[in-house]
Amino acid sequence: MPNFLELGVQAPWVKTLKENGIAVPTPVQEETIPLLLADRDVIARARTGTGKTLAFLLPIMQKLDPSRPFPQALIIAPTRELALQITEEARKLAHGTEIRILAVYGGQDVDKQLRKLEGGRHLIIGTPGRLNDHLRRGTLELGGVKTLVLDEADQMLHMGFLDEVETIIQALPYKRQTLLFSATMPAEVKQLASFYTRDAVDVTIKVENSPVPLKHIRQLVVEVSDRNKQQALISMIETYRPYLAIVFCRTKRRASTLNSALLELGLASDELHGDLSQAKREQVMKRFREAKLQILVATDVAARGLDVEGVTHVFNYDIPHEVDSYIHRIGRTGRAGEKGMAITLASPRDKGELQRIEQGISYTIERRRYEKDGAIVETRSPSRSASGHAGKSGGRKDQDGRGKEGRPSAGGRRGEGRGNQGRAGSGGGAKRGASGGRSQGRSESPAQGSRGGRGSSTGRRGGSGRRG
Repeated sequence: MPNFLELGVQAPWVKTLKENGIAVPTPVQEETIPLLLADRDVIARARTGTGKTLAFLLPIMQKLDPSRPFPQALIIAPTRELALQITEEARKLAHGTEIRILAVYGGQDVDKQLRKLEGGRHLIIGTPGRLNDHLRRGTLELGGVKTLVLDEADQMLHMGFLDEVETIIQALPYKRQTLLFSATMPAEVKQLASFYTRDAVDVTIKVENSPVPLKHIRQLVVEVSDRNKQQALISMIETYRPYLAIVFCRTKRRASTLNSALLELGLASDELHGDLSQAKREQVMKRFREAKLQILVATDVAARGLDVEGVTHVFNYDIPHEVDSYIHRIGRTGRAGEKGMAITLASPRDKGELQRIEQGISYTIERRRYEKDGAIVETRSPSRSASGHAGKSGGRKDQDGRGKEGRPSAGGRRGEGRGNQGRAGSGGGAKRGASGGRSQGRSESPAQGSRGGRGSSTGRRGGSGRRG
């Protein structure tokens, strides 16, 4: 596998990647970066979580000329959360350079955006609505744009932005590089691509080449009612005692409400969604990466591209609507060859989504049922997947905190460390002490329902180059 230098990325950018913990290109980066650096138009189809953002950002950043104070590249994203995520990644790359970046999206002070535009920006990242607003005002000049990126093109069309996207494209120079990245390729996306690209190279990253390590992740569905979903989540946090966990909610409001409930119980939790300021988002992520938080309650787009070492569990508090979203979510765990666990809470009305997910991943997920007494009872074992892996059945209550590999899951008994990964005590459910710290873990069994603290994070392994 070639490294970033061999793909054509210049040494200063490779150094920046290494400083951000990225050393090995993903398949989509390996396929597209040389094409983008050669100024080819590209239509790339790859699932979320495969490193698409870095695949188009690196060539763009390398080709920008800071001495020219006008927009030279434009990235259009369907939501402000994704625009912010891309902007965050771009600013990491641009740190220490003279490249100036601006995120343009709704809900932000227009006058503030205008002042920044007047100061000159080299890279614009925005949503269709606000970009069109600036075009109507005459406050955004796109005549110098040499590269256009349509990110998550299928979602843009799904959300009804086709007309607005075409209006923006018509304001761009005819001679430009056009890059279209999409998880799926419906007819509307193909038509858009045929109209606005020139001799585009089609790149498709197959599922089996995706870095999402499904074979390393134990998947579980726990059947719950809407009424007892929150208690079921809390019970499973106590049962499985994650070292680090991400809990996915469908909306910002639900994420905030759930986080408040977890904090009231004394859990080391925080939230990540689009309503947070950039400074707050960075603060939350810093605490999570340093294991000062145990649980991160997040929305899908806010956590897009999130890569944190040591996430042992993912909880789908709200089932995702799309297969790609499910794969993106559970791909936050089971990374770098480690084992992970993904638990989806499903009510009776989620049956349709669950069937679509199982069809999409060609796998029948293990079933459990949450009982009123807090027990998690097996209802169905998984069938053999397309890759030939089958889960074990046993008819036991899933109360011992063990994965199907037969070892303690995310910490074993309270106070025990995950010794094979070099971490100090990883018992979960950490309660905060009166001084704001965590209490010392206790050694009772999970069935007793007490929450123990987890030990210091100083025993975590040293950082290794993670995929971009």
